[in-house]
Amino acid sequence: MPVPWFLLSLALGRSPMVLSLERLVGPQDTARCSPGLSCHLWDGDVLCLPGSIVSAPGPVLVPTRLQTELVLRCYQETDCDLCVRVAIHLAVHGHWEEPKGEEKFGGAADPELEESRNAFLQAQVVLSFQAYPTARCVLLEVQVPAALVQPGQSVGSVVFDCFEAALGAEVRIWSYTQPRYQKELNLTQHLPDCKGLEVRDSIQSCWALPWLNVSADGDDVHLVLDVSEDQRFGLSLYWNQVQGPTKPWWHRNLTGPQTITLNHTDLFPCLCIQVWPLEPDSVRTSICPFREDPRAHRNLWRAARLQLLPPRGWRLDAPCSLPAEATLCWQAPGGGPCQSLVPPLPPANVTVNKALELPLLNVHPNLCVQVSSWEKLQLQECLWVDSLGPLKDDMLLVETRDPHNNRSLCALEPSGCTPLLSRASTRAARLGEQLLQDLQSGQCLQLWDDDLRALWACPMDKYVHQRWALVWLACLLFVAVLFLLFLFRKDQVKGWLRLLKEDIRAGPATRGRAALLLYSAEDSGFERLVSALASALCQLPLRVAVDLWSRRELSAQGPLAWFHAQRRQTLQEGGVVVLLFSPGAVVLCREWLQDGASTPAPQGPHDAFAASLSCVLPDFLQGRAPGRYVGAYFDGLLHSDAVPALFRSVPVFSLPSQLPGFLGTLQEPGDPSPGLLRERARLVSQALQPALDQLLKAPGDPGDPEDGTRDGT
Repeated sequence: MPVPWFLLSLALGRSPMVLSLERLVGPQDTARCSPGLSCHLWDGDVLCLPGSIVSAPGPVLVPTRLQTELVLRCYQETDCDLCVRVAIHLAVHGHWEEPKGEEKFGGAADPELEESRNAFLQAQVVLSFQAYPTARCVLLEVQVPAALVQPGQSVGSVVFDCFEAALGAEVRIWSYTQPRYQKELNLTQHLPDCKGLEVRDSIQSCWALPWLNVSADGDDVHLVLDVSEDQRFGLSLYWNQVQGPTKPWWHRNLTGPQTITLNHTDLFPCLCIQVWPLEPDSVRTSICPFREDPRAHRNLWRAARLQLLPPRGWRLDAPCSLPAEATLCWQAPGGGPCQSLVPPLPPANVTVNKALELPLLNVHPNLCVQVSSWEKLQLQECLWVDSLGPLKDDMLLVETRDPHNNRSLCALEPSGCTPLLSRASTRAARLGEQLLQDLQSGQCLQLWDDDLRALWACPMDKYVHQRWALVWLACLLFVAVLFLLFLFRKDQVKGWLRLLKEDIRAGPATRGRAALLLYSAEDSGFERLVSALASALCQLPLRVAVDLWSRRELSAQGPLAWFHAQRRQTLQEGGVVVLLFSPGAVVLCREWLQDGASTPAPQGPHDAFAASLSCVLPDFLQGRAPGRYVGAYFDGLLHSDAVPALFRSVPVFSLPSQLPGFLGTLQEPGDPSPGLLRERARLVSQALQPALDQLLKAPGDPGDPEDGTRDGT
C-alpha cells in the first residue's frame, strides 16, 4: 500500500498559517509613492528590455530593495484573484560634479550647477513580473527634488498594485531603470494555496479544486487526483527552469479521479505539476513537490553533462538549474587531484544549457573544468582531449605582479606553488634557473593574462630526457665495472656461476641448511680467518650463524644466552654445530675436562665458545653429538693429535686440505655430485687461503699488537 508522502492541495503553501488578505476593488493597476516623491504609472505594459549597464552622468535614482505583499483583486464580492503588490525602495546613486578652480575655494557659483541642484532627479523604473505561463513589464516614472537628497541616501519607495498570479505559483520579479545604471534587483516567491489563505469564499477556483495526494511506493511515485467523476481538467508536468523558459514534459486532458505513476528516475527538483479546470479563463495552479527530494537531486547530477566546445567554450547541459560553481584546474599526469587555478570562473550559479567562454589566451590538454556543488566535486572534463592529445608533463608557472610591476614566479606542484630559485627539494626548485631561462627565451606557452597575474605552461620533455640519459650512463658504467671484474677474476666468477647453475638444478631440497660456527676468539687474525670461512660458506646453500655478526645481540643477551638460543634453533631446523679448534680452544676444553663440573671463565665479552662448553661437552659425554656436531681445525695452526679424544666421536676435518669432506658433511641428505663438491671446495679454499697465509706469516705470538688483542672484539 502506498505510504503517504505529504498531502497537499493543488498548490503548495510554504507556511501553514492562514492569512487574511486586503481587498482591492477594480481591475486597474495603480501606483503610489511615499511623501516627498512624485510618481506616475504608464498606461499598458512595456517591452522587457533591460539593456546594458551605462555610467551615471551624475546623481540618479536607482532601486535598492524589493518587497512583496499578497492582496486580493476583486471584481465582485465572491469573484477575486490573488494579486502581488510590489514596493520598490529607491536611493540616490552617484555624486554631484565638484566645482573647479577658484569656485572650490569660495568663488562665484556656477549658475548651471546651481540650476541642476535645484532641479528634480527623475528615473524610469521598470518592474518585470513572470509567473508561468504569463509575463508582464510595467514602467513607473519617479522624481524627487534634487536639493532634498544626498548621494547614497534613501529617498522613499513606490508601491505598485498589482500583478495577478495563480495560487501556489512561483513568481519572479525584477526591477531596473531605463537606462540601467546597475545590476537589476530580483526576487523569487512561492505563493500559498487555498488552504494557506482565507479566500475560499472569495476565489472561485478554490470552491471545487481537486485534491492531490503525492505518495511513494518503492521506486514509484503516485500522483492521485481526487475529483468528481464528471469533472474535466488539464494536467501538465513541466521542468520549471530559472534560466530560460519552462520545458513541457507531459500533458493530458483528463476526466474524473486519476492516478499518475512516475518512476523515481523521472524525478527532478524542478519537476512541477500544473492543474486547471477545462473551463474558459480558469486559474492554473502549479506545485513543485520535489524541490527537496534527495532522489531528485541525485537524478539531476546523473543527467547533467559537461561539454567543452572548441576553441575555448564550455557548456553544462541539465534539465534544471544547478546550484553549482565552475572552476578551472590543472591536471598533472600520473593522477592526483586537479589543482584549482586563477582566473576563477564567475562564482554565481552556473548557467545551464548555454555556451560560455573560457577566459584563456591559449588552450592546453592539462587544463580542465570542474563543476562542484556544496564543495563536492560533481563533474570534471579536461580540455578537448580528442583534439589536443593526452596530458603533458609540463610545468605550470604562476606569475604575480604588484602595482609597481615587480613580478614573482612560482611553479604549481602537488605540494603547492613552489617559488622558483628556492631551496625546496622539489623538481621545480631544482630546475628553477632552467625554467626561468625557458620563460625568458619564449619557450613557454602563455595560457592567461591580466594586469596582476599570468599563467605559463613550460615543457619538461628535455629535462626528462636528460634524466634518463644520466640513468642510462650510470647503467653502462655499472656494466663496464662488472665486465672488468669478470676479466680480472674470470676463473672465480665462472666457478660461482657454475655453482649457481648446479644449485638451480638441484632444487630447494639441498639448500639453506643451518650451520652454527663456534670458535675461541684468540686474536684479530684468527677472527679474520673465521670471518672468511663464514662468508665463503654463505655463498653455498648454507645459512651461517657466527658471533662475529651478532655482537649487538651478544652484548645485550650475554654469550651463554645467545649460544643457547642459536644452538636450539640450529638443531631444531636439522642444522649442524661446527667446532673450530685452535690452540686456545684446546686449552679451554682440557681445563673444563680436568675441572669437571666447573665452567671455565669466559675469555672475553663476546667469547661464545667458552660460554658454550657447559652445553657442548655433555652432548659428547652422553653420545648425542654424532650427526649434530662437526669438528674442524686449520692447516698449520693445529695438529690433528691436539684435538681432544672426546671430540673425535664426530668427523674432524683439516681446512682447507679436507674441504670436500667437510662440505659434504655439512650438506643436507642427498649430497650433490662429487664434481660439484670439488668445485665448491676450490672456491671456499680460494676465499680462505689469503686469511690463513696472513695469520701464519704474522710475526710474534697471536697476541702481537700488530694483529690485535685477544679481547673478543
